[in-house]
Amino acid sequence: MSGGNITLAKTNFTAGELSLDMLGRGDLAAYGNGAKRLRNVFIAPIGGVSRRPGLRHVDIARGKGRLIAFEFNTEQTYLLVLTHLHLDIYADGVAVAHVDTPWTEAQLQQINWTQTADTLLIVHPEVAPRKLTRTAHSAWTISNWTFHEADGVLFQPYHKFAADEVTLQPSATSGSITLTASAAVFVAAHVGTRLRLQQKEVEITAIASATQASATVKQNLVNTSAHKDWEEQALSAVRGWPVSVCFHQDRLVIGGSRDQPNRLWLSKSSDLFNFDLGEALDDEAIEFALLSDQVNAIRHVFSGRHLQVFTSGAEWMVSGQPLTPSSIQLTRQTRVGSPIDRTVPPRDVDGATLFVSRNGKDLREFLFADVEQAYQSGDLAMLAKHVMLAPVDQDYDAGRRLFHVVMSDGGLATVTVYRSEKVTAWTAHTTAGRFLAVAVVEGEVYVLVEREGIVSVECFDESLSLDAALTGSADTAKILWSGLDHLEGQVVRVLADGAAIETLEVQDGAVTLSEPAKNVQVGLPYTHEIEPLPPVVQSAGGAGPGAVVRLIRAHFRLLDTQALHLDTGKGPTPVPFRRFGRHSFDAGPPLFSGDVQIRAIGWKRDAFAPLWRIAQDAPLPCTVLAVATEMKISS
Repeated sequence: MSGGNITLAKTNFTAGELSLDMLGRGDLAAYGNGAKRLRNVFIAPIGGVSRRPGLRHVDIARGKGRLIAFEFNTEQTYLLVLTHLHLDIYADGVAVAHVDTPWTEAQLQQINWTQTADTLLIVHPEVAPRKLTRTAHSAWTISNWTFHEADGVLFQPYHKFAADEVTLQPSATSGSITLTASAAVFVAAHVGTRLRLQQKEVEITAIASATQASATVKQNLVNTSAHKDWEEQALSAVRGWPVSVCFHQDRLVIGGSRDQPNRLWLSKSSDLFNFDLGEALDDEAIEFALLSDQVNAIRHVFSGRHLQVFTSGAEWMVSGQPLTPSSIQLTRQTRVGSPIDRTVPPRDVDGATLFVSRNGKDLREFLFADVEQAYQSGDLAMLAKHVMLAPVDQDYDAGRRLFHVVMSDGGLATVTVYRSEKVTAWTAHTTAGRFLAVAVVEGEVYVLVEREGIVSVECFDESLSLDAALTGSADTAKILWSGLDHLEGQVVRVLADGAAIETLEVQDGAVTLSEPAKNVQVGLPYTHEIEPLPPVVQSAGGAGPGAVVRLIRAHFRLLDTQALHLDTGKGPTPVPFRRFGRHSFDAGPPLFSGDVQIRAIGWKRDAFAPLWRIAQDAPLPCTVLAVATEMKISS
């Protein structure tokens, strides 16, 4: 039995790419606004889908690592490229400084950082925390943290790690002394660390045995008796260093350490490196542990509407207006957890904090709900679970409302986020290589990419349609174009004078064109794909199980498009545009905006097969705003 012709209008793609297990949920609004496959495209917040920009080659990196955005103000912004024992600083895509660092390539996966003005604080649980300072455009220094010191006393966090009954006895109350412990507590790494005996400080100078050490008195001790009232500095080579750090309400917040994973330290107000607990006055330092039914290792501390604490098993809110030792309140909000084998920094998006779940399958939106007066953690990847493959990095491009997530398999996924319009649209990206890291610097999206064993810094560039690309121009047309050492031995695509497209191999860092050209774009090709979900018609004569569908015609509304390759079952075919006016034969095709119509024949019996599909690697722009399909259904 055959029914009449049916026309379906797809006015937007604001649900993005959906998982295959959504193919039976044609009743959802997301089904009508979603797609089966979206590769190498960006979705605009208002619904159109466009071929993603190409990647401009910036520089060859020293190896694998991480990218950090450093923004002193809107005019002075930098990209920090951290690699094995090195830090390279870039401004506007140009290297301006280099600093040696203590972090190995493996350790970079666990670093955390926070910035204030011209200072960046970087922490790792196995490495003493560092402070990176910019003193001029090309003058940068890195140094160890220094806690506030007065009269030889360091105001840093302290804690007693030994059992409560263990005592410590000094041989004298001043000068050089010997400390004797009632149990084994000392190790060689204690040299240089500080202890407090009855609130008086000493500095260890030598270790004689596990129970005996030499020390220099910094404050005259109370007496020479053996006491249980002693503690050692909480952050040290012996006990580990901070795991996470942020600034909140004019305090420096340290979240967890290697040996105290569930402890929080907040500095004195307006005195960032002073952790003196004092007499618990309002402006004095604060220290407490996250105590619950399980030990929650702190993975991130984040300053939002409240101080947010992301742990391995739950998310917490630290409240108090303002935060003081007497007003502070700690409340567990949700039980999702964050990854423990790597650091994926939470990001603020319109007042919500986006973080990756511990299992690496969710992108959670930690958002305060006024009605419940509590935080909720909705999953933005609920309808697109297949794109979440253990993320390793993420950042948000606020100007374009694009949230980029780097996956452990080397892929890159992007979700268009526009909460007020209920837009959550996922797409996935591939390149000739592996994405390693991402950072957004004042609207510029930088990525670290590994290609053929070479790691490069690249940047999304809307003027390009190729990856690892460079452009060149000359007053006189020529055939030899050099400066392509980063693509040595690779087969590249060349766009010459905006029209001619050639495929060539880079030899000795150069390519030789078949015809002279004045302007070229050289890089690696990538294919963008747009594939709709199978049609679902909610009517008595609609498509049910066993029904077959025939596409009669489809109308595509395009914007600023130079090429459209459409497949209706016989392979991708270029679609001609109706253009008027005179155009040079040796110039690139003009941008086309308007409607194009294609006709098709043949019945489709595969329930998963799309009625049409766009797939093209031509380095030319393509934007689809809407699609209307006319089809016939038969049982």
